[in-house]
Amino acid sequence: MTPAGIRENVVAERVSWIRRMLQGLRDLPLDSEKSFQEDPRTPAAAESYLRRALEALFDLGRHVLAKGLGVAAVEYKQIAVQLAANEILCDEDSRLMRDMAGYRNRMVHFYDEVGTAELYQLARNATGDLERLLAVILEWIAGNPERVDSS
Repeated sequence: MTPAGIRENVVAERVSWIRRMLQGLRDLPLDSEKSFQEDPRTPAAAESYLRRALEALFDLGRHVLAKGLGVAAVEYKQIAVQLAANEILCDEDSRLMRDMAGYRNRMVHFYDEVGTAELYQLARNATGDLERLLAVILEWIAGNPERVDSS
């Protein structure tokens, strides 16, 4: 695979999407597990916001690898591994991103095993981790302007 340049518009779209999904999570009643569970739509909304934010983060990572470095990575956990192998993420952030890939896969493939208590914990705690990973990837992009296609 040959690098073709990270497309600014793709980055902007993914970043905007992630931030909207994180805001959606923050807007949910997260002050207590009881309030989170009162309306059955809340856990469903939390799952959707979280899953979509994760998918957009992994799509961004995949785009950076493919277009910026010419590295192919299809599976979400492999994206995290390759981001570390290419010194975009440190080992700790790569482990965190691999864990997040596991959350996403459980929500999609083992949805019946993810209960409201787990969704509540993820909704309360994952936003900071997602923001941190997003910031690290954006910092790397900003520090490598020669890899960006602004057209």
